[in-house]
Amino acid sequence: MAELVRFSVSMDVQLLERFDKLIEVKGYSNRSEAVRDLIRNALVEEQWSHEDEEAVGAVSLLYDHHTRELSDKLIEHQHSHHQEIVSALHVHLDAHHCLEVVVIKGKAGKIKQLAEEMIGTKGVKHGRLMATTTGRDIV
Repeated sequence: MAELVRFSVSMDVQLLERFDKLIEVKGYSNRSEAVRDLIRNALVEEQWSHEDEEAVGAVSLLYDHHTRELSDKLIEHQHSHHQEIVSALHVHLDAHHCLEVVVIKGKAGKIKQLAEEMIGTKGVKHGRLMATTTGRDIV
């Protein structure tokens, strides 16, 4: 187990009350775990600010599969970047709509570029990049 260090934080009472409510809603067992997650999130965000950092992302794409040639364009895009694409999940939501989730691993800048290209493909109704880390530098 890693060595734990205790430290104190001073803050406005109202801010702490709001934080405690958030902790309860999110199901944290204590403030320490919530603070650790906030720090981890900040570290991952900082990592993504460096375009050459190794990172991981998941791109969600919602589209109508009846849109002419859209599925083919998305598949071709993935094949042309096969070295970065780790996996793809295709879900049929209803008779018209599909959700595709594409996991990408590589340099943060390249992941952002690939995500924007896929999200910007004509016919994609909604898309989002969920940026995360490889986990190597997170404790």
